Amino acid sequence: MELEKIVQVLIYLHAGLGGIALMAGAIALSVKKGFRTHRKSGIIFYYSMLISALISLSIAILPNHENPFLFSIGLFSIYFILMGKRSLSFKKQSFDLRIDKLISTLIIFIGLTMILYPLLLEKNLNIVLAVFGAAGIVFGLRDLKLFRDPAQLKEKWLKLHLGKMTGGYIAAVSAFLVVNQVLPGVWNWFVPSFFGSLLIAFWIRKVNSSKKLSKL
Repeated sequence: MELEKIVQVLIYLHAGLGGIALMAGAIALSVKKGFRTHRKSGIIFYYSMLISALISLSIAILPNHENPFLFSIGLFSIYFILMGKRSLSFKKQSFDLRIDKLISTLIIFIGLTMILYPLLLEKNLNIVLAVFGAAGIVFGLRDLKLFRDPAQLKEKWLKLHLGKMTGGYIAAVSAFLVVNQVLPGVWNWFVPSFFGSLLIAFWIRKVNSSKKLSKL
């Protein structure tokens, strides 16, 4: 099978799994957390998103299909959903943070690369890559700081899970908008992040309220 046919198959797989991830993620975000529907849709979202993102990485480095934007969003998607799933282990009595530290360190280096790559090769700053690269550095450093305090991780596991998984969904929506050019220019990147951040703030506030009520 020639390369272009292989690429087409990969694109169809990536798009199909991405569509499943969008639907499953929407269900997981909208239903009551912790219940069967949330868990089942969350598992479907996790695996479909992970495989779709891995496929996007392979497409983005193939000859005549090089795409640093697609590659970057794929890496961010993998980071968010991996850390979102792994945060579930923080509620256990004991947990191993070696893999978590490795993932967080990698996202810092990826963020730096996203900022420096256009500067070194094209001699100009790419705003989209720079913003998302800076976000990756902030997320990674914040993770590493949290990892120093296992007690904090145990207390905040639910916030971390909701925040990271929602971040993964934001990445999926961003990829869909960018590929289909639904909005003008860079708005395809920043609109999902804006509304997604509001959603994350809503869930964290709700978790905080629930904890306060449970102490009364």
